[in-house]
Amino acid sequence: MAKTRAETMEENRAKLIAAARKAFAEKGYAAASMDELTAEAGLTRGALYHNFGDKRGLFAAVVNQIDSEMAARAKAVAASEPDEWKALVAEGIAYIEMALDPEVQRIVLLDGPAVLGDPSKWPSQDNCLQVTQQAVERLIARGTMKPLDPEAAARLISGAALNAALWVAASQDAATVLPKAIEAFCAIASGVLTQHH
Repeated sequence: MAKTRAETMEENRAKLIAAARKAFAEKGYAAASMDELTAEAGLTRGALYHNFGDKRGLFAAVVNQIDSEMAARAKAVAASEPDEWKALVAEGIAYIEMALDPEVQRIVLLDGPAVLGDPSKWPSQDNCLQVTQQAVERLIARGTMKPLDPEAAARLISGAALNAALWVAASQDAATVLPKAIEAFCAIASGVLTQHH
């Protein structure tokens, strides 16, 4: 049975994202060639422009895919923690630790903000923030967290994890910076707890 136009388009998008992900990880955004990338995907530049508008649009799709995978990996780590507060902290730590992954480091944490601007405005980060805010609301309702504005608390906890990951990724010695970043993240995050927790 012949593929529908929608199936072919989705297949082309997936091929372009896979080729771009490889190129951006190996060469960085600036040095990645759109001609090489489209040739590797077996497609034309026209397919790239049709699906993503331009190189930046393709890069945004790659960042969104990887950042969404990072959030899913962090959630999986958190899921093994029965205490919701500890789960929230474990999720932040897992996100920070991913800064050691060369693909995450180069594409999401180094090139991402340079090309796409403020990460807190990325769709993948916004989705993550909403999930964090729901957890914060539950923790406040249970009295585990101080009665803060849930959005403010969620933004600052998420922001602390993101900034720690950005710091680790940009450092000359990530392995030395990582434990310092995690220790400080945990100390800052624990400031929102009520005294009796």
